[in-house]
Amino acid sequence: MTTHTAPKHYSLFELNNLVRQTLDTVFTGDYWVEAEISELRETRGHCYIELIEKGSDSATPVARASAKCWRQTWAMVKPYFMRTTGQMLRPGMKVLLKVYPQFHEAYGFSWIVSDIDPNYTLGDMARKRQEIIRELKAQGVFDLNRSLPLPLFTQRIAVISSPTAAGFGDFSAQIEDNDYGYRFTVELFPAVMQGEGVEQSVVAALDAVNARVDDFDCVVIIRGGGATSDMSGFDTLLLAENVANFPLPVITGIGHDRDESVLDMVSHTRVKTPTAAAAFLIDNLRRVEDRLDDAAARAARCVRMRMDRERLRLSSLSTRLPVLFTMVRNRQDARLEMLGRRLASAVSSRLLKENHRIDNAEARLHLTLPRIIETQRHRQAMLDQRLKVLDPQLMLARGYSITLLNNRAVRDASQLKPGDEIETRVEKGTFKSIVK
Repeated sequence: MTTHTAPKHYSLFELNNLVRQTLDTVFTGDYWVEAEISELRETRGHCYIELIEKGSDSATPVARASAKCWRQTWAMVKPYFMRTTGQMLRPGMKVLLKVYPQFHEAYGFSWIVSDIDPNYTLGDMARKRQEIIRELKAQGVFDLNRSLPLPLFTQRIAVISSPTAAGFGDFSAQIEDNDYGYRFTVELFPAVMQGEGVEQSVVAALDAVNARVDDFDCVVIIRGGGATSDMSGFDTLLLAENVANFPLPVITGIGHDRDESVLDMVSHTRVKTPTAAAAFLIDNLRRVEDRLDDAAARAARCVRMRMDRERLRLSSLSTRLPVLFTMVRNRQDARLEMLGRRLASAVSSRLLKENHRIDNAEARLHLTLPRIIETQRHRQAMLDQRLKVLDPQLMLARGYSITLLNNRAVRDASQLKPGDEIETRVEKGTFKSIVK
């Protein structure tokens, strides 16, 4: 009969204790390690950190580890880091940590942080994001999508999400079963929302929406949360450029409250979750409805007030009109009577003035007419005397003669030429001669 000897074995506590002793023996000091923070949380003064290292040619983590910074150390390290760098430790930073290993039989292995080098600034992930932001601002498109007006009646929604994501289901349920009974048209454009294929997939979905841009009022990109390290696909220049330049407002709900990607920064509106995106669109319609209700109420009030004013005005006019008419008529009658009196007085005055003027002219005429007649007679007598003196017949009687050529008096002998027939007048008769 063969007897079997049981192999040497350890209890789990013994084995873990052996591991702890081995680590304590082998790792006797502190080590500076370069890693990127993917998650960070504070609990009761302690800081719990998830570290990752990515491959050189992809965004997929090739190493992960947990680290802890106990309260006493964290109380000194945190403010020193903030004073030196001007920023909080947060996911996406690449940090240089001083750590030592710790293995607990009940809680397993973790690295214990004893110091952080603040001169080792933002990690590759954060630097890449800052470079993307600088590039977008240099192109002048960083705020371009945010400047687009959100249509008042935003009801035709293009959703970019994974069809199997719980976030898309939550969004659809929230927007369809809203408390106000608003009706939305939602069309899904499927895309990969985590991993290395996010950029190409979401850009392709945006291209598909852009091909039918007139069919939609806005675009919603949603994702159901996930680890911060899975957000790297939304921090690419190509995707950010597509969203920044998109012709429709883009609403993003792709991360938790503490996570903000470059895509969130360039979008029209960033919300925390898919349900928050649905609530934003519902609230937008509710605000529009409230504005319409307010406008209708204001218009009704304005119409009522105007009608009341016009009724009062008509009532006042109907009361005042007879009195005003009587006053106007009496005023016009008095004015016409006054004008009549003034006209009669003016005519009478003008007639008197003209009669007096005629009388004066007649009196002056009686005085000056004989003198004028006598003056004219004397002037005529003088003219008659001068006329008699200048009478050619008297000159002829004195022995003078007048020589005529072609019935014109000849005053210059050079006017005559041989052969001319001239006529000579004397006191008694005329005779003709030929010039030789």
